[in-house]
Amino acid sequence: MIRRATPTDGSRLARLQSLLPRQSPDLLDYGLVVGDVLVATVDGDVVGYVLPVPGDGVHVAELVVDDDHRREGHATALLDAVTDGLAAGEEVTLAVEPDNEGAQAFYRAIGFEERERRPDYFGGAPALWFVKTV
Repeated sequence: MIRRATPTDGSRLARLQSLLPRQSPDLLDYGLVVGDVLVATVDGDVVGYVLPVPGDGVHVAELVVDDDHRREGHATALLDAVTDGLAAGEEVTLAVEPDNEGAQAFYRAIGFEERERRPDYFGGAPALWFVKTV
């Protein structure tokens, strides 16, 4: 099940965020306040989240699923929920570390295309920029 995160999800989201190689606690807190964070739940427990940042289309700033619940479709469901509100032709973007081959394969499998390499995206570290047109 996918739903909007609530402030009571904050501690679980912080634990999930700790699984990410690059974390932005302030951005996650802001997303919780404005209501942009979506969570995936299993039996009422939060097992993953996506932090979309609206703009010209949507940028996925963070997407994480608990290790015990990977390969169950939660990441795909979260991204589907992000794209549901977009108009045809709008884009969803995200950045992936060049050595994260698993994430790259996942995003390609669900229709994202690698567009460019950004050399200083992650605080001086490179990123691959992926785009999906809805």
